Amino acid sequence: MIKIENISRTYSRDGIPITALREATFNIDAGDLVVIRGVSGSGKSTLLNILGCLDSPSTGTYLLDGADVSHKSDAELSRIRSRKIGFIFQSFNLLPHTTAIENVELPMIYADREISRSCAAATLARVGLAHRERHFATELSGGEQQRVAIARALINDPALILADEPTGNLDESAGADVMGILHDLNDEGRTIVLVTHDEAVASHARRVLMIRDGVLRESEAKT
Repeated sequence: MIKIENISRTYSRDGIPITALREATFNIDAGDLVVIRGVSGSGKSTLLNILGCLDSPSTGTYLLDGADVSHKSDAELSRIRSRKIGFIFQSFNLLPHTTAIENVELPMIYADREISRSCAAATLARVGLAHRERHFATELSGGEQQRVAIARALINDPALILADEPTGNLDESAGADVMGILHDLNDEGRTIVLVTHDEAVASHARRVLMIRDGVLRESEAKT
């Protein structure tokens, strides 16, 4: 599903070039569950942004479902994101004074789809929040907000889910619930790529990609 060949990402800071990612090469098969690990500043967020078509590599090639998305325009990348990729963030990124069901409906607007309240309700029910669909995000616990975020990520039926520290702001019980949902989605055949510092979360992966100083140092299979 994902084929990365020699991608690098260089930024300019005060006129000084900063290389955040250096010639990374790897593949991720459809239906895989992959964890990206690395200390703060190692380049893992840069890599995740490229995988999510939020940024483009300075050099190299990124194939997503066989299509080269390395240097698409912002408008083209936006269309790809809205149709192929679901995002889950550590801080949830919900609109606080909008109901749970309205938050879930937002990606349908970005994808130029007709808004389906019944589809949004069914997706919320899928993550165990049918009884909370009319509650504002500010009225939900952290675990409930993250489950709303998962429902939002699913609403356009993407094959690829990218999760950036999805349990980072949750207690152990809520984090376990979130990982259970991600496992269920993976069992359905969705590809899951997540960034985490948490050893317990990383232990769920079939494969771990280690990154240090912008270099992909290690790729180890999980048994």
